[in-house]
Amino acid sequence: MDNNPDPSRRPQIYLAGPDVFRPDARGHFVRLAAACEALGLCALLPADGNEEPAPEAPEMQIYKANMQRLRSADGVVANLACFRGLEPDSGTVFEVGAAVALGIPVVAYGVPEGSYADRARAALSCEKDSGGVLREHGTGIAVEDFGQQLNLMLACSIHIEPTPEAALQRMAALLATADPQ
Repeated sequence: MDNNPDPSRRPQIYLAGPDVFRPDARGHFVRLAAACEALGLCALLPADGNEEPAPEAPEMQIYKANMQRLRSADGVVANLACFRGLEPDSGTVFEVGAAVALGIPVVAYGVPEGSYADRARAALSCEKDSGGVLREHGTGIAVEDFGQQLNLMLACSIHIEPTPEAALQRMAALLATADPQ
């Protein structure tokens, strides 16, 4: 049975990330859309509040538009660079989780080299306790230390590439195979 009734349809790739906040957001998305085109993919850009006016609050309009785009996507390429701290943008993490729950493959980029624990250790006062668990000094809160670049829930559910272009290439390859995960 043919799962893709229109063989000319290009895979739709939702571009997740805090890039809508960049001062050069428009140019950035033009470049990513061109990279998608070159790979035979079609970019689904996130809503940024510049859509047609609607009677509902702008934040609800953005949420609904992004969820609609996400649900219609064949794949998600997400910028998971640290955003205002040690972790990726929370909205992007939400979109990645939603995509994973919907069975949509995700490839991330922008993730710093090394482990999350190493980044936490460099930014926070941390030390290992008597059981060998890395903990924040003062609070005693454990720091996840599985050697992964991100929290295990992200690291174990997505693919990570160093650049947006590499992430798009990986997505194209994943979608070209019969079993994308």
